[in-house]
Amino acid sequence: MGAIPSHTDIVGRFAPSPTGRMHAGNVFAALVAWLVAKSQGGKIVLRIEDLDAERSKPAYADAVRRDFEALGLLWDEGPYFQHDRTEAYRAAFDELRARDLVYPCFCTRADLHATSAPHRGEKPVYPGTCRNLSDEERMARARERTPAQRLMVPDERIAFIDQVQGPYEQNLASDCGDFLVKRSDGAFAYQLAVVVDDAAQGITSVVRGVDLLCSTPQQLYLQRLLGLPHPTYAHIPLLVAERDRRLSKRDHDAALDALIERFKTPAGVIGHIAGITGLAPTCDPVTPEELLRSFDLAALHATFPDLVQLQWR
Repeated sequence: MGAIPSHTDIVGRFAPSPTGRMHAGNVFAALVAWLVAKSQGGKIVLRIEDLDAERSKPAYADAVRRDFEALGLLWDEGPYFQHDRTEAYRAAFDELRARDLVYPCFCTRADLHATSAPHRGEKPVYPGTCRNLSDEERMARARERTPAQRLMVPDERIAFIDQVQGPYEQNLASDCGDFLVKRSDGAFAYQLAVVVDDAAQGITSVVRGVDLLCSTPQQLYLQRLLGLPHPTYAHIPLLVAERDRRLSKRDHDAALDALIERFKTPAGVIGHIAGITGLAPTCDPVTPEELLRSFDLAALHATFPDLVQLQWR
């Protein structure tokens, strides 16, 4: 592994995926990340998470940067692109493999849906189907299908304190199961890439949607295995189009172009998002800098009217 930056400063991040124009949910997450870092005198790194080469488009990456600038969500370092970081991910993966911590998995998506069940309303638990295959079985299956690679996890509880959600814990074996670190198409998995990038870029503060809360124990475990520092985490509520359906790039009424048309100015967009999420007392136009004056990190967990879902309107 490369040298990890030494730092005492707070470093947050914007980490958009360039698979479409930003929507209100993306703006909300970036706004909170910016407020959390800046309220502590910290800085923001911009990282373009384009691991998915098929869906990621340079035009969207350019648009993301223009959109952040227009909204007043300025970054201090970057942009960094995950497509430039393959060798760093490979070095981390090779370290894990050299320690016999990974194994080939031949399961298809259909296999996984058939053999695993969602646990605690979060995500399916991998049942270990391919973990104990013999060398002969692995060789035979490899002739039929290129495997993904999974990290073996122990029967161990991982716990941490989230800045929004509070105490959270997960037993890696029973709540998650062995998880992917490399996909069958050769691309490195999100869990591995994000911990390698956060360490290399000196990230100390991670703000993201609550849908990724259940991934955090896996990332903490990977950080420990690779000797990487642990950031602090704040998992914010999701903006939803309706109950249990999060906003996506398909929700054109919440897309940034539509927001600018509806609210007329970047400050109008920021103000509406701040108002409906509890970051501001009204939906009046406001800039990130103006929100920063009254932002209280210690009260962040009490800011949102619901810690899981907030209705877009």
